[in-house]
Amino acid sequence: MKTLIAATLVAGSVLAAPMFAQAQTSPDIYGSLNYGQTRTKGADTGAIQGRVGAKLTPYFGVEGEVAGGVDSDKVYTTGGPARVKMQHQVAGYAVGYLPVNPNLDLTARVGYGTTKFSTNNPAATQFDGSRDSWNYGIGAEYKLDGKNGIRADWTKSEYTKSDLSSNTVSVGYVRHF
Repeated sequence: MKTLIAATLVAGSVLAAPMFAQAQTSPDIYGSLNYGQTRTKGADTGAIQGRVGAKLTPYFGVEGEVAGGVDSDKVYTTGGPARVKMQHQVAGYAVGYLPVNPNLDLTARVGYGTTKFSTNNPAATQFDGSRDSWNYGIGAEYKLDGKNGIRADWTKSEYTKSDLSSNTVSVGYVRHF
């Protein structure tokens, strides 16, 4: 078993070395402001998202995301009608980049976060409260010039200890510093 673990670590180091060998002289720091539309078990909620990230190499980076709910939706549950709203969300991601040309990057991201939903119907407990989630998604960023760009992506959230999952589509403005 120790040999298998050691071989896995060595193989991972060998494969990761070229990625980090191409490190940029300094990280590409960016921030973005997005609108995200989230569908969770029939409820479509909207949120304003803020992201801050660092592209550490041409192929790898990290980012953090916070969101605040701005739109709610009415759903029908076994406990009657309920108005559902995402109150807030916080998440951290590892981001992979695939440069297509100097202005276009395809992205993939995976991370962990927490989301708080609220409802006006106490019987609709599947929507009420905070939930941790594993998140993953794909997207693209188009750079308009050296500092400004637009980004669109899709993110799937699989909530732990729950049968809920969410799909979020977001579009926004990106500023590189």
